[in-house]
Amino acid sequence: MSFIYNKLMGGKQGFVGFMLLALLVLVIFPLCLDLFRLNLVGKYLTYAFPAVSLVLLWGYGGILSLGQGIFFGLGGYGMAMFLKLEASSAANTAIQSTPGIPDFMDWNQITQLPWFWEPFNSFAFTIVAILVLPAAFAYVIGAAMFKRRVGGVYFAIITQVIAVILTVLIVGQQGFTGGINGITDLRTLNGWDMTSDSAKYLFYFINCALLLTVIVISRFILTSKFGSLLLAIRDKEDRVRFSGYDVSNFKIFIFCFAALISAIGGAMFTLQVGFMSPSFVGIVPSIEMVIFAAVGGRMSLIGAVYGTLLINFGKTAFSESFPELWLFLMGGLFISVVMFFPNGLAGLWQDYGHHITDRFKFITRLFKRKESLPLDDTAKSETAS
Repeated sequence: MSFIYNKLMGGKQGFVGFMLLALLVLVIFPLCLDLFRLNLVGKYLTYAFPAVSLVLLWGYGGILSLGQGIFFGLGGYGMAMFLKLEASSAANTAIQSTPGIPDFMDWNQITQLPWFWEPFNSFAFTIVAILVLPAAFAYVIGAAMFKRRVGGVYFAIITQVIAVILTVLIVGQQGFTGGINGITDLRTLNGWDMTSDSAKYLFYFINCALLLTVIVISRFILTSKFGSLLLAIRDKEDRVRFSGYDVSNFKIFIFCFAALISAIGGAMFTLQVGFMSPSFVGIVPSIEMVIFAAVGGRMSLIGAVYGTLLINFGKTAFSESFPELWLFLMGGLFISVVMFFPNGLAGLWQDYGHHITDRFKFITRLFKRKESLPLDDTAKSETAS
């Protein structure tokens, strides 16, 4: 029991924060929001996966990646390829010049399904590919960079460049990837209608369960010896290296794990939204993911989720109410949080939360004292008589 309490939940404070988040996403949101708004929240929570990964990577590891959209996109495109092949059966594409292939391939005069699309006819292979391919790609990048001791701003720029290259590649090879429009018109999963109300509810709860599981696993990593070494590498990398540890291997592992988390978010995004496009792979979404983590608190796993929800709720509210000014309002929100709350929402609670708890304890003790006063007076009067 103590293992679950301390290692998986991070002690009393972590347990309370985790339970409050679970209550919010599993109970309060489904009860208070209609299906349309709940589906929006589900989409927002898919962005929380890369935000949580950045807490591990940037907050605890000191490795700022401006390319988490790469892995988010790889996971999303992996799921989209399977769903598109299912939607492109010979019966559904009978009017095409080449039935049995996705519509954008037929538009680009491709007459045969490319070889790298063939394995995605299998759902089992798709799941494995979503988990393995982004992590393998992250390993290639990490090994090339960290083994040569490339870090800091140089690593951030390199990940940003890779995001640009991948976006250009996806847009340029429209016959294989769907181009700027992406992979669209995804309606069924193994013959099950993904657009039904029951499917949307199910995907939402699966998404929440996966996110909470990722937070628990990440908390376990951070409370282990590996987490202590990760903090030591962030603060004094040379000392850790001189102590006999291979710093690059630790960095590669956490970078691959962060890529895996982001890819899961991308796959769930495709399932809930019904499409995937290169606009979720490039620089802009990658920087937005960093903003989510910064607003929530780059040292807090749960804070990253709240930061993601706050920014996206603000984006939706501002764009609906002030369509011409919402970008300026979002920028002002981000600047205000960074200037006045540099540690994010989680830092705000750490700085001022103990005052609230102390006030609550004082009020509780005051009420208990008032309740005990009449008993004391009665006892005194009985003693005097």
